Amino acid sequence: MAWVLMLAALAQPAQADGGQDVLKAGTGREQVTSRCQTCHSLDYIEMNAGVLDRAGWEKSVNKMIDVMHAPIPKDEVPAIVEYLSRSYGR
Repeated sequence: MAWVLMLAALAQPAQADGGQDVLKAGTGREQVTSRCQTCHSLDYIEMNAGVLDRAGWEKSVNKMIDVMHAPIPKDEVPAIVEYLSRSYGR
């Protein structure tokens, strides 16, 4: 039940800077925005900034695919992980 409540909270759209979630500029931002935002707010990424290293981001992305059934093609994982680790990794 706790997972359901947590996922529901994450699925609520977060508003920033005039109503849009904003991620750091960089190669892969569009993929991250389009793939990750289908299930949760982009604030989730910023909450993990500085906490996850490259391996942590890769594990998180794969968990979203394998456990949460996120619609992310496996061939996009390297670019997404690269962007997340470069822009939000520790």
